[in-house]
Amino acid sequence: MGADREGGARRMPGRAVVAYAASGVVLLAGCASMPDDGDLRGVESTPRQDIQVRVFAMPPRENAQPSEIVQGFLEALTSDDPTYATARQYLTGEARQTWKPDVSTMVLLDGPGTEADPSGGRVDGDDFSFTLTGTMVAAVDAQQAYTPASGRYSQPVHLTKNRKTGQWRIDGLPQGVVMGKSDFERNYMSVNKYYFASNSADAGTGQPTGVADPVYVRERVDPMTEMVRSLLQGPTSWLRPVVRSSFPTGTALDKGVTSLTPDDQNKLTVPLNDKAARVGHTQCTEMAAQLLYTLHNLTPAVDEVELRAGGARLCSLDEESAVAVAARGSASHPDYLYFIDGKHRLVRIPGGSGDTPKAEPVPGPLGEEVKQLRAAAVSRDEHTAAGVSVDGKALYVGSLVSGSSLGEPVLRSTGKTETDRLTTPSWDARGDLWVADRNPVAPRLLLLEQGAGVPLEVRAPALTGRIRDVRVAADGVRIALVVEEKDGKESLLIGRIERDEKDGERPVVSVLELRSATPELEEVTTMAWAGDSRLVVVGREQGGVQQMRYVEVDGSVPEGPTPAAVTGVKEIAASEDERLPLAAYSEDGIVRLPSGAQWQKVVKDGSAPVYPG
Repeated sequence: MGADREGGARRMPGRAVVAYAASGVVLLAGCASMPDDGDLRGVESTPRQDIQVRVFAMPPRENAQPSEIVQGFLEALTSDDPTYATARQYLTGEARQTWKPDVSTMVLLDGPGTEADPSGGRVDGDDFSFTLTGTMVAAVDAQQAYTPASGRYSQPVHLTKNRKTGQWRIDGLPQGVVMGKSDFERNYMSVNKYYFASNSADAGTGQPTGVADPVYVRERVDPMTEMVRSLLQGPTSWLRPVVRSSFPTGTALDKGVTSLTPDDQNKLTVPLNDKAARVGHTQCTEMAAQLLYTLHNLTPAVDEVELRAGGARLCSLDEESAVAVAARGSASHPDYLYFIDGKHRLVRIPGGSGDTPKAEPVPGPLGEEVKQLRAAAVSRDEHTAAGVSVDGKALYVGSLVSGSSLGEPVLRSTGKTETDRLTTPSWDARGDLWVADRNPVAPRLLLLEQGAGVPLEVRAPALTGRIRDVRVAADGVRIALVVEEKDGKESLLIGRIERDEKDGERPVVSVLELRSATPELEEVTTMAWAGDSRLVVVGREQGGVQQMRYVEVDGSVPEGPTPAAVTGVKEIAASEDERLPLAAYSEDGIVRLPSGAQWQKVVKDGSAPVYPG
């Protein structure tokens, strides 16, 4: 089903396809009557460049038979009709009132098939039934949150013939919208809306920490206004327990506002209702920062936001000022890429994509040959590092300052083999250090507050396997775990970090509602955060070969190219700042992938590359 993303189209009985070039010239790729045979011939006055497909729904044909009504309705669901007004023309009057397209979108692999129900009436009678079928890929709920799905889809559709007009219409159908994967990819886009971590702040600045909440919106149905409305409605259910919004409860767009568009200076004015009329300046700038971060990647660009309520200006904020209001992982820029060299020391090179310089040992004891290391993690402010001993038994924490000394290990593992001991550690935005002990006798996920003291054992009630890899997001409220299940399968799971903190007591820290980000992978070799809601993963599908890809925390696959292949990747490093190159430990040693270039060798004798975090 659907038009392809490069501008070509398949002709459909229930919709017309029109393409637009970046120049604004309209290219007609269909006609109103939508004939059943013959070729579609586009009328072009400019070369095909940056063509964007638009699909408009067609109303039901006079005296259309039940199969054509159902097909036309399904095609109308994939159009760019903002309110599905044309799709509703395929329904009876009562069904139009009860059908709620916004409650969900079901995505099927090859689109919905239709099977006539032999017991559901006759075409020469007054009623008829079909069953919609397909293979489920994903579902988008009423909050616009994406969830991978699997299994067979089967839902009934019932039609009745109007005795006065003789026209068939649908009077029974599933709630929501159903479409094929290709149509979903054409119609919808993934966008991050931003909230603030409710119980943590950036350890270096004390600023509130921005947390990305990915949702899917219709790409050509005023996504800017839709994203503002979605942001004001609050976070998705999965993220809600650990974030807050600076918008007062009940804040919405002012009455009568139907669409938001930036002016010719890329400034967006957002009129709000009276719920926001009494906010102070600090709260208002946080609200504006949420909007700027949310609208950052939309087109047209928004460089400044002005908030208004009660007819008065509340505040304005531009992108440059937003970084002083709230921290965001992708807004930080690490100075160095770190790895373990052939002498088992922690070394570093500048994090940019320029000429590859010679690696130098980090200042302090972990850069000296005091203790041999096999893995390390560097705090996000790049002042402290943690290193795992070469046998995996001990975890050390040391300052990245010349002349400082290394104390006793902050943690030891008693696992019998190297693979049964400590994982590579990870720092969060609060300055806390995370690590897993893989000892099969007592496997644990541990947290060391500020990298010191008695480790806290993190509760993870839904965890059924053993943790092999740990990476905490820059926001400090989400964690990525590679988990080995009992059946041998490896999964990349995303969990929500909750903290129960009481005065005078040690906090209780839990990882809850684990969900898979790579349900199709059987083996996960390595992974790293590569954006505010994106990870880069190296793994293998069942019966397949090793591959590298980007995935979103909700399990969807982002648009855009996948990283270039590199042979035999064992470990991967990425930064939330997407401008920095990927780095990997492969058969060729330490390599990195600058933007627009091929993989480049950094050093042959090295392993365990990491960016801060």
